[in-house]
Amino acid sequence: MIDLEAKARHIRELILTALAEAGSGHTGGSLDLADIFTVLYFNHMRHDPKHPDWEGRDKVVLSIGHTAPVLYATLAAAGYFPEEEMLTLRKLGSRLQGHPSYAFRLPGLETCSGSLGQGIGVALGMALSAKMDGPSTLRQAQGSGTVNRVFCIMGDGEQQEGSVWETAMAAAHHRVDNLCVIIDRNRQQIDGGTEKVMVIDPLRDKWAAFGWHTIEIDGHDMGQIKMALEMADQEKSKPTVIIADTIMGKGVKSIEDNNQWHGKVPSKEQVKEFLNELYE
Repeated sequence: MIDLEAKARHIRELILTALAEAGSGHTGGSLDLADIFTVLYFNHMRHDPKHPDWEGRDKVVLSIGHTAPVLYATLAAAGYFPEEEMLTLRKLGSRLQGHPSYAFRLPGLETCSGSLGQGIGVALGMALSAKMDGPSTLRQAQGSGTVNRVFCIMGDGEQQEGSVWETAMAAAHHRVDNLCVIIDRNRQQIDGGTEKVMVIDPLRDKWAAFGWHTIEIDGHDMGQIKMALEMADQEKSKPTVIIADTIMGKGVKSIEDNNQWHGKVPSKEQVKEFLNELYE
């Protein structure tokens, strides 16, 4: 059995080391999503690092593209590419661009992202396509009659985008029950607290009003994450949104819940201290 806590800690190590080497990037959000990505890739999703284009795979769309380090670190830890490649983050010619770029054909990467508010539209298209195609041949052979699932990772500041709500309405209308949105509710965005920039609460009520199955959890509790994903799988009449309450910079106490670390990276000296904090 995989030790999910240890795996999440390792993913955070990869994130911090890569960001320090790059000298630029987004630390806070990347760290706080590590637990969610760990459960998705090492406990819940159907995927195969040895066959990244397997037709029966579930898909992840990272709408908040600036948190690409957590996606890259998770893919590396899962075996999609060598972990050493993390040190090329944001470097010229690297497959690990500052925002995910499909043009580089990184194994496990499903789409480009970065312009906030658009990832959910891409995810809806993928989920609708999967429903139209029906269960893959291999899934049926394995005794699973389920269609491929699509998980869209969004930020809470992103909820201020109008395109999000247009897509939310369309997904509910078409009863796209294989679509699951996970919102990183750390209450921070680049200009400050989300409620100061533009109030988005009551967030759960808004998604429910748009016809979605809504779940709210502690985004750092592995048990709650697993249970929420299982509940989403069981919902067969509407799409699901999981609002995950998180702490920006989770794992490194000295920077937790500090908005300054939204787009700031540790120096190579600082990263040694940060790595030690992961084990305190």
